[in-house]
Amino acid sequence: MPETRTPERGSVPPAARPLDEHNRRLLENVHPPEWPNPTPADRYHLVVVGAGTGGLVTAAIAASLGARVALVERELMGGDCLNVGCVPSKAMIRAARAWADARSAAERFGGPSAGGGESFALVMERMRCIRAEMSAVDSARRFRDELGVDVFIGEGRFTGPDTLRVGEVSLPFRAAVIATGARPAAPSIPGLGEVDYLTNETVFSLTEAPEHLVVIGCGPIGCEMAQAFARLGSRVTVLEGGDRILQHDDPDAAAVVAAAMKRDGVDLRTGAEVESVEAPGDGVRVRYRREGEEAGSVEGSHLLVAVGRAPNVEALDLDTAAVEFDPREGITVDERLRSSNSRIYAVGDVASKYRFTHMADALARLVVRNALFFGRGKADDLVVPWCTYTSPELAHVGMTAQEADEAGDEVNTITVPLHDVDRARLDGEVEGFLRVHLDGGSDRILGATLVAEHAGDLISQLTQAMVTGTGLGKVGETIFPYPTRAEVIRKAADAWRRTRLTPTAKSAFDLFFRVLR
Repeated sequence: MPETRTPERGSVPPAARPLDEHNRRLLENVHPPEWPNPTPADRYHLVVVGAGTGGLVTAAIAASLGARVALVERELMGGDCLNVGCVPSKAMIRAARAWADARSAAERFGGPSAGGGESFALVMERMRCIRAEMSAVDSARRFRDELGVDVFIGEGRFTGPDTLRVGEVSLPFRAAVIATGARPAAPSIPGLGEVDYLTNETVFSLTEAPEHLVVIGCGPIGCEMAQAFARLGSRVTVLEGGDRILQHDDPDAAAVVAAAMKRDGVDLRTGAEVESVEAPGDGVRVRYRREGEEAGSVEGSHLLVAVGRAPNVEALDLDTAAVEFDPREGITVDERLRSSNSRIYAVGDVASKYRFTHMADALARLVVRNALFFGRGKADDLVVPWCTYTSPELAHVGMTAQEADEAGDEVNTITVPLHDVDRARLDGEVEGFLRVHLDGGSDRILGATLVAEHAGDLISQLTQAMVTGTGLGKVGETIFPYPTRAEVIRKAADAWRRTRLTPTAKSAFDLFFRVLR
């Protein structure tokens, strides 16, 4: 796997290309070219390594409470989320949806036909502009001037169980938090190292739409980018080794997303084991094999590899600090986020199986209590939702469909199709459903899957119910504005109530109304 390298002073990291006014502003905030590292304190209450979401939230909270905090970042502050993840991808996805809506306005809503004027370059410039504006919140100057954090731009390496070195200076600490994140994983495919391929770290630097984008992998990143590029005018072919997309999600929900991707023009080939990659001329050729078929190949202008993430652990000299880690899984931590060195903790993608921005944020809030205040908060107690931002979105929290199936009669599952929700019908977006898994014999929510537009927003109500122990029946007592998609939750509660009307209960009601005259 290729290591992520520290940008040299004066060099332009891939995430900041092309170097236009927006990306110059981005770099001024998240990797200032002439940044003066401070004189270190004699000892820090907390040293944070990595300034992605986990590191930024950790440093900000600790500093606001009065702790002496050092924050070390070798690349771009804001991490993946700001620079090469959530922010740029969702800007692209929103533009892609607008393009798709414009094309379908006449057919779906009797609106005017849209024609001409498409500009992929303007889509990407808008993304760069928004990203630069948002980067001020994650900037080195803000953390230094407003929050009082000592910000060091450079590579940090442990030199002992309680010291970190950045350049020529040493940072002694009482406690440290590693939040160095993860990078795109490079699969072992013959020929891959000899071709120029895109990852989430480089795809947002494009200024022209690929003529034919070939995507290897159909997890969340692969699905989101495949659909977005197809909507933005590229021909897209996806190769997925598994028998379906989104392997960690409900199969029925994944099937809804797959059908939507195909309608948008994505050529989705599942069960395709990639055998080799080569670069004929200016393009790329990917050879693959599917069970029961002859070997096949696909040629494209660009290749996007989206097959997982690898933790950033190599350059930290973790052995020197007595911190146990696995090159593929990351730093080993206990439920309190503490590593094998009791002074050193880890949060975010470098130490969690849930590699989401919101999870890094949640773990950061937990680790400050545990590292500085002898807290006993447990990561295992967190209720973790996730969402894939395709159209429709696929959101999930808690128990999975597979776990529900394995539990058998101990779990009661209720499914409400979006077609039963008036707002979904009015908006012409009826594909999808809400599926809620309940503890058998009660209305306690164990998990839920929602596939619908804006599912990522709607899943939070069910997540909150799980956190607070609020049953589905009580959630259903909420008055939902009409017409909204959120009514699907009330309909699920109504469906649960109908299950309570057993034959015995119905007989009792029949007797009651015969007597009541």
